[in-house]
Amino acid sequence: MARTFSHAMLKEIYEQPEALAATIARYAPEGSLSADAFPGIAETYRGRQRLVIAASGSSRHAGLAGEIMLEDYAGLAVDVEYASEYSYRSTHTLHDPVVLVISQSGETADTLAALREAKARGLATAAITNNAESAMAREADSSLPTVAGKERAIPATKSFTTQLSVLYLLTLYVARLGGRMTGQTVSTHLDQLQRLPELMEASLGRWEQQVSTIAEELKSAKGFLYLGRAVHYAIAREGALKLKESAYVQAEGYPAGELKHGPNALVSESAPLVVLATRDESDPDSVLRYQKTLQLMRDMKAQGASIFSIVTEGDDEAARLSRHSISVPATDEFLLPMLEVVPLQMFAYFTAILHGVNVDAPRNLVKAVVTE
Repeated sequence: MARTFSHAMLKEIYEQPEALAATIARYAPEGSLSADAFPGIAETYRGRQRLVIAASGSSRHAGLAGEIMLEDYAGLAVDVEYASEYSYRSTHTLHDPVVLVISQSGETADTLAALREAKARGLATAAITNNAESAMAREADSSLPTVAGKERAIPATKSFTTQLSVLYLLTLYVARLGGRMTGQTVSTHLDQLQRLPELMEASLGRWEQQVSTIAEELKSAKGFLYLGRAVHYAIAREGALKLKESAYVQAEGYPAGELKHGPNALVSESAPLVVLATRDESDPDSVLRYQKTLQLMRDMKAQGASIFSIVTEGDDEAARLSRHSISVPATDEFLLPMLEVVPLQMFAYFTAILHGVNVDAPRNLVKAVVTE
């Protein structure tokens, strides 16, 4: 018997494995990247080294993750702009870049304005949206739609994780085009990506049970600092935004290494740390970042901080340093964000419910900001 959900947000959190599988199938049917799914990308990106990503809200956080992927795997120089700022300073950004806009609705006013400004300057453009018939999808030179299905709740969940998946797939495609990745390496990454929906599906029930308990224990906290390094910093930002918009609780996302440069003054029993402490053991850089994060957690525990961590399955060390921890399955460094964000979405959801918030329609917010 199908489960009945009390809120669209939780239902859409649970729809993420299906949405990811559908999106992956669009771009990599039968386990191989389809050139037809990336219209115009080969012509646009071949020989170009610069990219500007313009987006707002959760979509910008997806862009921050995409920046790391595209720089590390595809060798591009990437700037991520607030869409609301791009139109007013576009002449001072990277010279002659490709401009990629990201928007759930494809109608967001400031992101659409950024796209039109880029086109007016004669720049090549692409759009990642959840609506293949939207203005951005129609007007961009290349449309790269997600396949999330309709998202009713204002807080973005499945639209965000599918944006991450399209950015990952785009990264592999551009890396292969530029000769920075062999066909075998692309296939290995795709194999891991295609296993991701199943890994997520198998974890949802456990995450829900654990996170609901943690939210109950932390419901009186006055504020949170979310910390992550490299690609996980984008997820720290997204986790903090989810809590702010869903539960009306103050939260900020920071690079983990920045905590001691000021924000540490805020850390107390009533202001817990949410630390993204996952790692990809096959990636030496990921392991080094993890070790740096562990040392920060040791220092913060000694200081008396309350730590809620997201860790990789089997990692007892990070869990021991935490008052609360949730584990996610081990996978590629750039796929971990699609897993680790889900418990943070659930944490925002359950905190909102405990605070009596109508989580599907938080105050002062709309699904698509169509006026600046």
